[in-house]
Amino acid sequence: MEGQTSHRDLYPEIEPWDSGMLQVSDIHQLYYEQSGNKEGNPVIFIHGGPGGGTSPRDRRFFDPITYRIILMDQRGAGKSTPPAELRENTTWTLVEDIEKLRTHLGIERWHVFGGSWGSTLALAYAETNPDRVKSLVLRGIFTLRRRELLWYYQDGCSFVFPDAWDDFIKPIPVVERHDLMSAYYRRLTSPDATIQLEAAKAWSTWEMATSRLIQDPQLLSKVEADTWALQFARIECHFFIHGGFFESDTQLLDNVHKIRHIPTTIVQGRYDMVCPMDTAWQLHKRWPEAEFHIVPDAGHSNKEIGIASLLVQATDKFKTLAL
Repeated sequence: MEGQTSHRDLYPEIEPWDSGMLQVSDIHQLYYEQSGNKEGNPVIFIHGGPGGGTSPRDRRFFDPITYRIILMDQRGAGKSTPPAELRENTTWTLVEDIEKLRTHLGIERWHVFGGSWGSTLALAYAETNPDRVKSLVLRGIFTLRRRELLWYYQDGCSFVFPDAWDDFIKPIPVVERHDLMSAYYRRLTSPDATIQLEAAKAWSTWEMATSRLIQDPQLLSKVEADTWALQFARIECHFFIHGGFFESDTQLLDNVHKIRHIPTTIVQGRYDMVCPMDTAWQLHKRWPEAEFHIVPDAGHSNKEIGIASLLVQATDKFKTLAL
């Protein structure tokens, strides 16, 4: 379904009533927080990247009167420690972490909300633990197939953003440009902190420059924070070089049959350059029961009006489900 007739604003800003650090391995501690209704319908927000971290705005997709809103920074991201850590950091350790947090908070079943890499992890989590998921809201679908990565980091998106692409490839010598992800990975894992940071800023700037239909200076300014750029670029590249740690290129799509019974809404920007609509379309064809929305005037970001509005409408629809 393409288009919509009215727009919904996000809910007002709120502050958490609980926050903490959860030890999930000898290395990693995860930051989490809770806001909204203490006795409400639990929902977990799964952030993008990987490595992007959460922000206060993420609480605002949910009705705080109805939902118990849970945010978690994944390993190495946001306020989780140690920052930008790659050891013991895979899709499946993150799936386990979500379960550890659910158990820690005493939650039986919850709603799951994720966009971009958050949609990847939400699908991986739901396919692993379908009995723990009340509903799914997914945006900017990304399944980490090789073709998706090559489109964005080798040959595809560069045709639409050649100006930003020139800045992206600038740190990489011509002789290494046949495999940009590997070239970046060598620099992002270099023992030289200066080389790491230069690569991290170039990598992160590329994504911030291409995330919206109309470029957003506020998004680009995020790259100025050194720690955030390192978290975002190092963890993303680590996951992408390792194929998301999946058993096959199409694992998430192939396992959709495990979750087709879960009430789900999918929201996709027509002009998403980061996670092109083909992936969402392939998911839609395998999962016709899921409500599917195409936003005709949007790219990748959940800050775009049409996308944000549909996400709020989706969480409103599910907020009284299985109370």
